[in-house]
Amino acid sequence: MKKHIPNTITCLNLFAGCIGVLMALRGEYTYVAYCVLASGIFDFFDGMVARALHVKSIIGKELDSLADMVSFGFLPSVIVYTLLEKVDSGFIYLPYAAFIICVFSALRLAKFNVDERQTTDFIGLNTPMNTFYVLSLPFIAEVYPDVILNPYFLLGSAFLTSYLLVSEIRLFSMKLSNVTWADNKYKFLFLLVAVALLIAFRFMALPLILGSYFIFSYLHFRKTAV
Repeated sequence: MKKHIPNTITCLNLFAGCIGVLMALRGEYTYVAYCVLASGIFDFFDGMVARALHVKSIIGKELDSLADMVSFGFLPSVIVYTLLEKVDSGFIYLPYAAFIICVFSALRLAKFNVDERQTTDFIGLNTPMNTFYVLSLPFIAEVYPDVILNPYFLLGSAFLTSYLLVSEIRLFSMKLSNVTWADNKYKFLFLLVAVALLIAFRFMALPLILGSYFIFSYLHFRKTAV
């Protein structure tokens, strides 16, 4: 029975992602946030549980990527699609450009599955972090609609994050081999900064958290290279 537990958690990730897509199409972004958060939690714990129970499998790895494709590939594309629908660009097909995120998320996940360099850390932006950034956009649009609901900004975000997904930028994973300060100083600092930003700015903090993720990853790998 225990061999099915990790895959069940992965399926919950997929289920939450599917509900999130429906909520995004309805414009109910608060519920989308709940779904993305749930998917993120399930995605974090499925691998951890598999390792703890010693039941890692090839099927589990493939299922994880398929679930992530929906929760962290298709769902952020739908969010940007709904935002582009609100933009008066004069080009009715413009919202379809949002699905470039879905395409590059698929490429990123496929690359991750075969790239032996990414066993402990990431090369390129991981899809959950990208999704949390995209999730922030409709909430920031409530405060700064002229900035966010701008076709140039939305398309620029879609294309930039798509590039980052398949880039060669090295980013740390939060999976810890130990909890020593010396080995994980910048990871711990990132968590502290992320929590502080969330408390202070809520959803508006997510772009800042993404930026700090790149900065602390750079510092982390510069330290380990010395």
